[in-house]
Amino acid sequence: MKLVIVSGLSGSGKSIALHVLEDLDYYCIDNLPINMLEALTTEIIAAKHKYVAIGIDARNVAAEFDRFPQQLQQLPKNKIECEIFFLEASDAALIKRFSETRRKHPLSNKETPLHEAIIKERYLLEPISSKADLRVDTSATNVHQLRDLIKSRVQHVDNQDISIMFESFGFKYGVPINADFIFDIRCLPNPHWVPELRNLTGMDKPVIDYLETYDEVKEMFNDIMGFVTKWIPKFEADNRSYITIAIGCTGGQHRSVFLVNKLAKETKSKHNNVLSRHREIT
Repeated sequence: MKLVIVSGLSGSGKSIALHVLEDLDYYCIDNLPINMLEALTTEIIAAKHKYVAIGIDARNVAAEFDRFPQQLQQLPKNKIECEIFFLEASDAALIKRFSETRRKHPLSNKETPLHEAIIKERYLLEPISSKADLRVDTSATNVHQLRDLIKSRVQHVDNQDISIMFESFGFKYGVPINADFIFDIRCLPNPHWVPELRNLTGMDKPVIDYLETYDEVKEMFNDIMGFVTKWIPKFEADNRSYITIAIGCTGGQHRSVFLVNKLAKETKSKHNNVLSRHREIT
């Protein structure tokens, strides 16, 4: 049985993730008390469900979060393949979402304002977030992008190959908090300062041709590709299921987009589950 535990901060998109999994034929249960995890999985195994997703969030009793690692250890590993998805977002993004929807944070009250509730929730969920196989930063992601992202990361549920995501981003908009590795390529020549290239992106041939003329761009690609080639198999051997490699330039439009596409294309020759995402290009 494949079990996906979906957790994360309130307002980060947990419900959307569960809806996507439900559309992918997962049997979904939301807001499960942590102390019922072992008993529920026993029932689910008996019912012979192949794919199951369980939502666990801050509505649990606070004392139960510390028991989560122990509950996880007690799951029958010979019968269950378990993965944990943890969704998060920046404080600013979460505050904006709660302000726009006028929904109440589950931990906020007259004594606890929203920003303090978010900090408290991060602390409470740490025993789950520290065990996460896949972390998803939804700070700069809309509903449709999040659906596509979740779907792309779980579509190979029966494939044992590691899922590798290359993501471009702009440092001026913040570092993606879900990345396992971050490479800063702001030292490379910037097409932004070439007037005829400024309004294009790293997807366009004139930008590609421009960047490929520089030896330092080729050296950067070779160095990052060397890292990927050497170390990804090590993580795969350590039973890692997901890796996110973020490539950042200033605005996330030219250099990082170009390198992400080039890295993803090369990596696909060695791995089956390779994805690319450009955070600043919608």
